[in-house]
Amino acid sequence: MEGLKVIGAGTATIALAGAAVGIGKIDSSLIHSLARSPELDTSLFGYAILGFALTEAIALFALMMAFLISFVFRSSKVKFLPALVK
Repeated sequence: MEGLKVIGAGTATIALAGAAVGIGKIDSSLIHSLARSPELDTSLFGYAILGFALTEAIALFALMMAFLISFVFRSSKVKFLPALVK
């Protein structure tokens, strides 16, 4: 059961790679947009910050789930059950 918990925590961190790709795409789009029309820098920067925040929120949720799986969820073995059966 402990091995499945480790596998679950590892697969929960796959979303962190997706968040890194998303942040790279947002940054790339901001640079391309500013190169095409530099007069829109304040509004484009606001949209980019919003995109960064939403993408980082997804990454933090994925990291939180990985930590929950690793440290909070206990194995299903109940240690006091044999004492109750006697």
